[in-house]
Amino acid sequence: MVSGYISSINGSLIKIKGLENQVRLNDLVKESHHKILGEVIQIYSDHVVAKVFENTFNLKLNEEVISLQEPLSMELGPGLLGNIFDGIQRPLEATFLKSDSRGFLKRGVDLPSLSRKKKWIFKPLKKVNEKVNMGYVIGTVQETQLIEHKIMVPVGVSGTITYIAEEGEYSINNEIYRLKRGNDEISFDMIQKWPITKNRPYKERSYPQEPLITGMRAIDLLFPIVKGGTVAVPGGFGTGKTVIQQSLAKWCNADVIVFVGCGERGNEIADVLKQFSEITDPKSGRSLLERIVIIANTSNMPVSAREASIFSGVTIGEYYRDMGYDVAVLADSTSRWAESLREISGLLEEMPAEEGYPAYLPSKISSFYERAGVVNIYGEEVIGGEKYGSLTIIGSVSPPSGDFSEPVTSTTKRFVQAFWALDANLAYSKHYPAINWLKSYSKYPEFISDWWYERDVYWSEIDIDWYECRNQINNILSQENELKNVVQLVGEENLPEKQQFILFIARLTRNSFLIQNAFDLTDCFTGIKKLIGHVKLILLLFNEGKQLLNKGYLIEDIKDLKVINEILRIGRSVSNDDFKALEKIRKKLINEIESLKLLHGVFKKK
Repeated sequence: MVSGYISSINGSLIKIKGLENQVRLNDLVKESHHKILGEVIQIYSDHVVAKVFENTFNLKLNEEVISLQEPLSMELGPGLLGNIFDGIQRPLEATFLKSDSRGFLKRGVDLPSLSRKKKWIFKPLKKVNEKVNMGYVIGTVQETQLIEHKIMVPVGVSGTITYIAEEGEYSINNEIYRLKRGNDEISFDMIQKWPITKNRPYKERSYPQEPLITGMRAIDLLFPIVKGGTVAVPGGFGTGKTVIQQSLAKWCNADVIVFVGCGERGNEIADVLKQFSEITDPKSGRSLLERIVIIANTSNMPVSAREASIFSGVTIGEYYRDMGYDVAVLADSTSRWAESLREISGLLEEMPAEEGYPAYLPSKISSFYERAGVVNIYGEEVIGGEKYGSLTIIGSVSPPSGDFSEPVTSTTKRFVQAFWALDANLAYSKHYPAINWLKSYSKYPEFISDWWYERDVYWSEIDIDWYECRNQINNILSQENELKNVVQLVGEENLPEKQQFILFIARLTRNSFLIQNAFDLTDCFTGIKKLIGHVKLILLLFNEGKQLLNKGYLIEDIKDLKVINEILRIGRSVSNDDFKALEKIRKKLINEIESLKLLHGVFKKK
């Protein structure tokens, strides 16, 4: 065992002598007295520098430090789902049991990330003498009622099976199978270890073709995201970043969710845990925790572990992606992660860049978001094509004072394909989700227009698809913004009636469609059919109203239609499986317009 000694202590950094010729960058080290873990980040000719993952109180000079000869890695196997870890994958529930009498967590607690005591029912899928390569599924374990865990051949391993366990109960460190490689025979259990900073390999990337349905109307129509996409959610204090992240975890159609609470307040993380344990998955009726891995690294935990937590979450996400699942990694918030980079950079006395952040901030942020994507994974060929998995990354950003020009937000914007800008003014006016439709964007609609076209709802009165609905709504909202300055000068009632009608439809769109209550049992999630029907009703009113105005009808005639109040209440009053209710509103709208044409039309004199 290679060891050295502490020669200097500076905050969360320690200098170690005696290891400079024995360790590599990113290797783990352990202080022998308090059992505190650290990671080597610099190597000099006469010493190495390591950042430690716990506070350095009471550390002394000349204390022994041992090199563990391996990088910080995640334990991957059954038992991840429904579990709560800190930034370096220590199980918080088991760690809490070892806390002191005041309830504080002790330093240097050394516990396995995954339980060795719990038994799992293993079902073999291969037989002796079969040849297997990396990614092949040896057998399965029903990790939860929702997710089947596939026991895969590790990366870089191939050979012939000489032994495979029969169906039965095993702990994750029991021998499951053996492979013969040349003259060697290697034994394997259910655990794989993988360094957090290294991307897991895949055959090739693929173009995204399927949207990640979030259930939020503003997102699914105007700023959609695909499975395998990247999104930034910037917003100042109180704009609803955490609520959006929690709504995505509850309702998005990913198979597995990895929620990373990075540097957020402890009470917010506690609230997340409470909600996730109480909520049932809408598709299965089971607890939502059965498809979620939570990494909790709160603001009072050491900054070094905060930096690691982001990559810990992505590594776990890639593991489930390689099983063929659609995975979503939700990071809240990447600004706190960037602040930890800034703090460590300051301790290292590196030359600061803008606002004190290190000059390598862009490369760090890009190394996080580049791990998203739809990929062709390794494993057995399947009938009819290749095997695919996806990893979607959604990172919230907390710019000080809501300033989107600050380094973390502006740098993140370079590496993501969708940008949901949260507006403080909208939030203060109780418009949630507070997504500013003028500052936000998505580059994904062209990739998923065919997917939406196949699920379109045909109404003869308004024969347009999802893509055209999106364009028309965007156009209405843009025209409203252009008219704002004119309205402030002359007043809305003095505008031409066609412009008044655009403002009226824009208000209807905002109040009926864009505003959504995340805590209402009906309004919290909008399905595909309900979304398409809802937006088509608004555009049907818009198109019919324009024709009435062209024929000389007054805008007051249109505003007095009784059906408008029903359109306003669709989000809260119509459930996702009650499409007939939308059909009734459509028929009522057509009937009221026809009645207006026949009986109540007031023609302007020419």
